Amino acid sequence: MSESPGLGEQALNKAAEIGLSSQLDAVENLDVDIKTDPLKLVQGQVDSVTIEGKGLVMQKDLRMEEMQMQTNSVAINPMSVAFGKIELTKPTVGTARVVLTEADINRAFNSEYVRSQLQNQKIQIDGQPMSIAPQNVEFRLPGEEKVAINANILLVEIGETRQVDFSAVPRVSPDGKTVSLENVEYGQGEEISPELTKALIDQTSELLNLSNFDLDGMSLQVKSLEVETGKLILQSQAYVEQIPSA
Repeated sequence: MSESPGLGEQALNKAAEIGLSSQLDAVENLDVDIKTDPLKLVQGQVDSVTIEGKGLVMQKDLRMEEMQMQTNSVAINPMSVAFGKIELTKPTVGTARVVLTEADINRAFNSEYVRSQLQNQKIQIDGQPMSIAPQNVEFRLPGEEKVAINANILLVEIGETRQVDFSAVPRVSPDGKTVSLENVEYGQGEEISPELTKALIDQTSELLNLSNFDLDGMSLQVKSLEVETGKLILQSQAYVEQIPSA
């Protein structure tokens, strides 16, 4: 930064960093940069709020490699500043960029949360309802705008392990809240178990559901999804009703 933040800015930055951190399971690095001046602050005006984070672990064990959010012209209650709070008097809209790596999504897929979600399902296999237990799920981002999944799934009742191997193209829903997988292609050139494939497709969509990245008073609506080798980049609109503070 070319100039040091004033005391008011510093206090608000710290309060927001503590407030945001309290909503996350883990944080490697988090910086909040609030730009204003003392006169505007007294009038309840903030020029901009920039939030930059690295290694942010959300609910469901979903980790964000990077998150950047920026809003401009934020109206706040000037009285709240005296208490180290950032109380918005009206919602504001900004932009957000979220980066998820292949390793981040693999970690989530193999978390206790996702395992229990899959194990709680009864899936029709060969006409019989079966309980499933994922032995290993490998999520890959091989490039060409595709995601790929290879999984070994135990069919509990009969003690058999089935392999599911497919790639697909992720697409953002028109409302910008969910991601679906389209143009599914099978690794062996055939669909070994459509029911297991559907369960994994549904679980992928659930993991990439944007409500997973919402924080108290802040929500995202995806405008575009870029699939690169090894990482997913979500460009979003951010709706901010409140900025969590200490």
